[in-house]
Amino acid sequence: MIGSDDRISYANADAEDFFRSSAAMLARSTLERFVPFGSPILSLVEQVRERLAPVNEYRVDISSPRLGIEKVVDIYVAPVPELPGSVVVMFQERSMADKIDRQMTHRGAARSVTGLAAMLAHEIKNPLSGIRGAAQLLETSVSDEDRALTRLITDETDRIVALVDRMEVFSDERPIDRYPVNIHVVLDHVKAIARNGFASKVNIVEEYDPSLPPVFANRDQLVQVFLNLVKNAAEAIGTRSEGEIKLSTAFRPGMRVSVPGSQDRVSLPLEFCVHDNGAGVSEDILPIIFDPFITTKPNGSGLGLALVAKIVGEHGGVIECESTPRGTMFRVLMPAWKDTSLLHEEQTEGNKA
Repeated sequence: MIGSDDRISYANADAEDFFRSSAAMLARSTLERFVPFGSPILSLVEQVRERLAPVNEYRVDISSPRLGIEKVVDIYVAPVPELPGSVVVMFQERSMADKIDRQMTHRGAARSVTGLAAMLAHEIKNPLSGIRGAAQLLETSVSDEDRALTRLITDETDRIVALVDRMEVFSDERPIDRYPVNIHVVLDHVKAIARNGFASKVNIVEEYDPSLPPVFANRDQLVQVFLNLVKNAAEAIGTRSEGEIKLSTAFRPGMRVSVPGSQDRVSLPLEFCVHDNGAGVSEDILPIIFDPFITTKPNGSGLGLALVAKIVGEHGGVIECESTPRGTMFRVLMPAWKDTSLLHEEQTEGNKA
């Protein structure tokens, strides 16, 4: 909040973190001290004071030595009727807004596959079983040359059914059974599977934060998510002798997003990453990499990452991909588990006090 004397009269904890100063330090200063010279933010404040109406400005660059490079924000400025001359300024970093936008896009893509999966299961699998049965009957009465064709029909119908079965996972709308999960146990399990199978010749390294609290999630679904990401990383590396996959965990406070089916916004402080030093993802694929049927593999279905995005989204998390010609990183942000019974006990003790 900016007072009528242009001094900062109030700043919340996020503002302290954003401006890298304490609330007491901010309260002794003007906004002009913390933004670049001639910043449009200052003119927006004056504009709101004159018009007594709120103003939005998008993608404002406020990069500076104090704030750092590539600081692009959306700004909302509004008057405070109870305090003439005062205005409230809200900053939202574009990086966070972009993550939320991508999260909504991934959820929408998953919902589109949900409807398609339900339709395919009903409209395609039944006639396919008839086609397969007819081909098996024909196989007993045709010549050896034609028998190869009936087997081709059987094999192809089986392949289509397998694809539809994979898509049916998207139509599962049952509530997720979530509980506290140790992410490092999950990653160790995934690493063991990878080392004994598809990534036996790839070096897998760890960079864990052992102090992380449990993640509020379903263990089996987390295994499915990271197994898919590690498998993609191994395939991106291919047969390179110096191929390496790095699994990392960290605590990153400050990210809040809405939870599906709820008005609440939760913090996503837990960051889990899968890095590889493969060839990277092409720029034209990167923006749509979590969309259904998007794949660069000759025999890929393009459903693996779409399913990963669906699972992460249903957990109230965010997944994003960063890629360069030197490698790719998938970053998963998830909520931490909170012991509600302890919170209830604290509130009860507080009420008694």
